[in-house]
Amino acid sequence: MDTDLQLSGEGQSSETTTYALEQYLNSDGGVTERLLRGLNLERLARRAAAKKIDILLLPEAYLGGYPRGTHFGCVVGSRSPEGREEYLRYFHGAVDLGDTVGDGAGAGEAWVNRRLPSDVAPASEDGKPGRDGITRGDGTREELERIARETGVFLVTGVIEKAGGSLYCAVVYVCPRLGIIGKRRKVMPTGAERLVWAQGSPATLRAVSTTIRGVRINLAAAICWENYMPLVRQALYAQNINLYLAPTADGRDAWLSLLRTTAIEGRCFVVSSNMCVRNATPSQAPPVASTASDTSAIPNGDDADGASPDPDPFSARPATRPASHPRRASCLTEEGFEIALPSSPPQAPPRRRHSIMDENGNEIALPCPPPARTSSRGRETARPRRHSVYDEDGNEIVLCATKHAPSATSPASAPPAPAASATAPPAPAQTKHQPAFASRGGSAIVSPFGDVLAGPQWEDDEGIIYADVDFEDCIRGRLDLDVAGSYSRNDSFRFEVRGLDLTPLPY
Repeated sequence: MDTDLQLSGEGQSSETTTYALEQYLNSDGGVTERLLRGLNLERLARRAAAKKIDILLLPEAYLGGYPRGTHFGCVVGSRSPEGREEYLRYFHGAVDLGDTVGDGAGAGEAWVNRRLPSDVAPASEDGKPGRDGITRGDGTREELERIARETGVFLVTGVIEKAGGSLYCAVVYVCPRLGIIGKRRKVMPTGAERLVWAQGSPATLRAVSTTIRGVRINLAAAICWENYMPLVRQALYAQNINLYLAPTADGRDAWLSLLRTTAIEGRCFVVSSNMCVRNATPSQAPPVASTASDTSAIPNGDDADGASPDPDPFSARPATRPASHPRRASCLTEEGFEIALPSSPPQAPPRRRHSIMDENGNEIALPCPPPARTSSRGRETARPRRHSVYDEDGNEIVLCATKHAPSATSPASAPPAPAASATAPPAPAQTKHQPAFASRGGSAIVSPFGDVLAGPQWEDDEGIIYADVDFEDCIRGRLDLDVAGSYSRNDSFRFEVRGLDLTPLPY
């Protein structure tokens, strides 16, 4: 999904800004040029420009791909060769922006201002710049800046960035006039994301500013479940932002309540962009088999890190479970210890012996009946149930068996419901098809007072949602709530983030 912000559209006052969002995901993790030049990011940016949209927000991991449902062959204590090959493909599909690892923050301003030396391989250096004048990275930065420049749209997009030998979930801010003016890396990957994404530095939480149609906008992004970290949110509020961006992969219904809380808490506009991804159609993928005993009921997108009804990727259980062995017979000693008796060869479970109740309510088991008769085909024939009567106290008394027991029972008897056989055949397998969407979207725009201005946008991978907003509402909301100022009690509470300048940006 993409988020676009446009200040002052046709027929609007100069103090009005238009946001627009579109849900879209490229999940193939292919070559950078194909991702950027194909029918994806550039197409979306041009659609946004046609709608006079100023800022376009795309989802978490929009470039490079969100690895939903995979586990890269990892379980506790083991990594598979196939998983390593999968990670290799994922690494090659990530983008290289030409930044360094640093302490998780990269080179910071030196990278933004292009002050880093060339990283062109020595074997190919001939005294000239790299391919098409590129001296660092794989050209993704230059492509993003070109698209922003040609469309006039301010781009904010999630990327999977490779630096050194590690991958980072990152967001870049691309100005149409100045190019990339900032980049931040996710400080806390969620759950299994930590298998493949390194932790970014909190120093990258620095907000950026831009001026569009005469209105100054202070914006910053918290990526996916970083929004559940109160101190991350406070770090953004402290910088006096009026546009809070939340690119995500979380498609749960509860996500909207977090966006509304954030908007009220920070007295800022909140825009969330989530991917909308369709599952393969039944003709493209076989249905998932399940048995009648399958009680799984995981709703779409209801997992811990935003995500989907995929099976547990870390389950080490085999696809088909071996038949369970019956529990061995045992006896208890005087001291209460259980002693397992030797196993006996498998045999059909014995039938329950007949019994009668005495006057004190005790059940007395009767002698075992003779072995069951078998038919000419070797199958055991069912015995008719022995007749019984009830005494005046309601106890059932089993009568002696006759040579040819009639099929009818005594009127006074009430045969119990038949018990399920322990050797009954398993229930036939049923088939269930995957839901239509692996990620349903849910992008939305929320005002500083918690009002939902657009969205949530569900199961729509092509549409654009937008809203006209007035940034003066952020100041109007500060009348009674400024969690980084008058409502912070900063005379009693002290807040700081290592490596991050929290000096508030002016409006």
